[in-house]
Amino acid sequence: MEQAAPPAAGVDLSPAATDLGRVHLLPCGIRHNNAAAVSDYFKPRDTGVEVDGIRVEEAFFRGRKLQGATVALPDGFRGYVLEKKNGEKDTQGMDGDVSSFVSRAEFQNITYWNHGTIPSAEDPLPRCFHWLTIANAMHKLVTAEDMANMSAMQNRNS
Repeated sequence: MEQAAPPAAGVDLSPAATDLGRVHLLPCGIRHNNAAAVSDYFKPRDTGVEVDGIRVEEAFFRGRKLQGATVALPDGFRGYVLEKKNGEKDTQGMDGDVSSFVSRAEFQNITYWNHGTIPSAEDPLPRCFHWLTIANAMHKLVTAEDMANMSAMQNRNS
């Protein structure tokens, strides 16, 4: 007996997404999924300090000092805040719910926060953007001309 494939998830990026002024990645979990007056309570400020070419900001969350930095998303990339649509049924008539999402906002920069350490270029978020360059190089189409050039370079070096 054949098992049916699970329903596919979907992401709808077509709604006019509002541009967020700031997006924050905090070093903690917050169990709240609705709107909040974040700017009334979370007030980052520039420290005037720069480490590894990164401007350090400072803020306090529930009495704890956080140090952060704002990084731009790489060229050609956009960030989205997604909202899960609950309870949609599979369009192919299969039983079960489908996980689908709709865009609610868009961003180009993200401020990440560390607790207890100064932000640096070696933090996980800035480092993960390096993977995009590696992935692009790995998936780049190699032409016959590229192969001939590499062969010629190897012959010169031998």
